[in-house]
Amino acid sequence: MAKYFDVHPDNPQRRVIGNVVDRLRSGDLIAYPTDSCFALGCQVGNRDGIARIRSIRRLDERHHFTLVCRDFAQLGQLVYVDNDVFRAIKAATPGSYTFILPATKEVPRQLLHPRKKTVGVRIPDHVVTQALLAELGEPMLSSTLLLPDEDEPLTQGWEIKERLDHVVDAVVDSGDCGTEPTTVVDFSGGGPEVVRRGAGDPTPFE
Repeated sequence: MAKYFDVHPDNPQRRVIGNVVDRLRSGDLIAYPTDSCFALGCQVGNRDGIARIRSIRRLDERHHFTLVCRDFAQLGQLVYVDNDVFRAIKAATPGSYTFILPATKEVPRQLLHPRKKTVGVRIPDHVVTQALLAELGEPMLSSTLLLPDEDEPLTQGWEIKERLDHVVDAVVDSGDCGTEPTTVVDFSGGGPEVVRRGAGDPTPFE
């Protein structure tokens, strides 16, 4: 049964955030709110967590996982970013965007696109997500909480608790959450390619 954490949207309780991060470090898989919508998250090296995300969402090996970063210092350790791309991403973050870029050797092989050797990265604009990342002290592996055969992601903590009670370990609910997935921009081919239109305005990348 999943543990339910009720977190204040503007002033996250440090004790609660600490408890959630303790669970992440012990190998738990959580559902948590972001500026786009709810997501599934675990530590980057958590092989069981990765397998569980794939199972819950029925993802194949070509799916791009996202590494959620607190800031550019973290992001820059995970992907290769030239000056032009840096400026474009910097202008759009933090925000509801996921950027696909060539991964560095810091990224575990099982997270890479098998052919392109790329990974998704993002810096969210959400108080609770940022509090979790600050306490964790490292990026978090993440994937949009969009269930198979459903067109819309889950956006209510109580519904996630009800429907995923036996497949996730914790649900973090702050009440304040976006309702659509991120806009995904692929920079792996050189110039930007918008591969999914979502919460972030795609205009700057078109």
